[in-house]
Amino acid sequence: MASTIVIRKAMPADINQIIGLLEELFSIEEDFIFKEAAQRHGLSMMLSDNQNRCIMVAASEKQVMGMCSAQLLVSTAEGGMAALIEDMVVAKSYQGKGIGKKILLSIEKWAVEKGAERMQLLADGNNVNALNFYKKQKWSTTQLICLRKKQERS
Repeated sequence: MASTIVIRKAMPADINQIIGLLEELFSIEEDFIFKEAAQRHGLSMMLSDNQNRCIMVAASEKQVMGMCSAQLLVSTAEGGMAALIEDMVVAKSYQGKGIGKKILLSIEKWAVEKGAERMQLLADGNNVNALNFYKKQKWSTTQLICLRKKQERS
């Protein structure tokens, strides 16, 4: 009998499996390099503030097969809260089963409950599958582009 998949908030015990999902995600993104120590530290930071940050996972009894994270920030354009959604990934062997949709809806629900008036996310412009997925979920593109500047650590 197949295990039931539940969508729930991530727990510290999930970090090792989430690391594997991030490695899979970063392997297809040109802008990010997988660095386990950095990703582990970031996940720990996310999980330490459950008021303004959230990681949702799709999990069976023993396996995490997908995740998505969100953080709240103040939007002057909206005059209120906005949610930045990141790291949306479902393990390749579980894709196409509706898991990604359920995770994204759960993170959207969390954001709305926290007062977010807008949600935004970044997606790799070359990841056609992801872009098509977001379009099906009623996300739209904007005229904005993402710029970044990485600070060198001394």
